[in-house]
This record gives sequence, structure tokens and C-alpha cells, in this order.
Amino acid sequence: MARETRQRILDCSLAMFNAQGEPNVTTNHIADELEISPGNLYYHFRNKDDIIEQLFGSYEQRVDAALTPPAGRLPELEDIWLQLHLVFECIWDYRFLYRDLVDILSRNRRLRIRFARILKRADDSAHQVMRGLSQAGVMRASAAELDAAATNILVIATFWLNYASVRGEKDEQAAIRTGIVQVMMLLAPFLRDAERVHLNRLTQAYQE
Repeated sequence: MARETRQRILDCSLAMFNAQGEPNVTTNHIADELEISPGNLYYHFRNKDDIIEQLFGSYEQRVDAALTPPAGRLPELEDIWLQLHLVFECIWDYRFLYRDLVDILSRNRRLRIRFARILKRADDSAHQVMRGLSQAGVMRASAAELDAAATNILVIATFWLNYASVRGEKDEQAAIRTGIVQVMMLLAPFLRDAERVHLNRLTQAYQE
């Protein structure tokens, strides 16, 4: 029962943070939404930052899983597509972290360190994928171009949904699809002719 209540608190907090913005939600709001006493909530979590840290841990696990490269072979365009989709869905599910990122990280040093680790992992993964595509003969690019493309992919993937929100995009899946296509198009100038045609076909099929 205690574990069920703890999970209900986490699920409710995530939904409220995403819908209303983390700074606008207090522990009392969460307790009221769940129709439990504030004391019951504090039995499971010390404060709101404790709830955020637990949610961040779940987010962190999903991002780590999404960034795992294919085992035993070089990456293909479809691998990047799938990886981006998993990352974008994770960012959407925990979008309050990104919308209120500066505020949350400024007051929590532990999360700041952990988020920096995630960015480092994502940066390493992007560079690894770029090098893998080059080794596989899918791309033609200098080392500097590969590094720049990897960094651009990371920046756009990290903040695309914020950008879509500011633009007034209401359709979650449309925003995710558009973001993935935008990232994939960063690769187009470096692809060989056959792979560029393949990318265009993937893009058209994905947007239909």
C-alpha cells in the first residue's frame, strides 16, 4: 500500500508539473489532487525537490536506455531514427524538466551534476554515431564537420520541444515527428547519393 501511494504521488506530480509548470505546483497542491493529507505525502517524500529527484531518476534511466548504441555493428540511418524517437518521447514525458530547467538546476546541485552527465553521455553517443556512419561509408565528412553535426543534433534534440511549444504546437506527435525530421535533415548534406535518397523516402513515409 505504501509503495502504491508513493507511485501515485510520483505519477500525479509528473502530470501536474507537465501541465502547470513545476514552479506553480506545491506539495499541498499535489496532496489536494490526490485527496491525501500533506503529512501522508511527507511520509513518502521530504519535500518537492525530493519528488523531482525521484522523477529525474526515472527520466535518467529512460534516456540512458535510449542512447544505447546497436551492439556488434556500425549504426544505420534507421538506428538514428529509432534513437531519436525514444529520446524525444522521453523528453516529452518529462517536459517539465526542460521547460523549467534553469530554475530546477540552479537550486539543486545534485541534479545539475546528473543532468551534465546526461548531456555528456548524449554528446558522446552523437559523436559515436557520426563516426560510425562515416566508417560505414554512409557519410562523407571531415572530423570537424562530424563534430559540428553531432553537437547540432544534440542541441536541437534537447530543446526542440521547447521551441515547438513556444511556436504554439499543440499536437505532441506532430511536434515529435517534425523534430526528428529536422534532426535527420542535418545529416543530408553529408550523405552519399544513395543514402540521401533513402533518407528522403524515410522522411516522406514518416510524415504521411
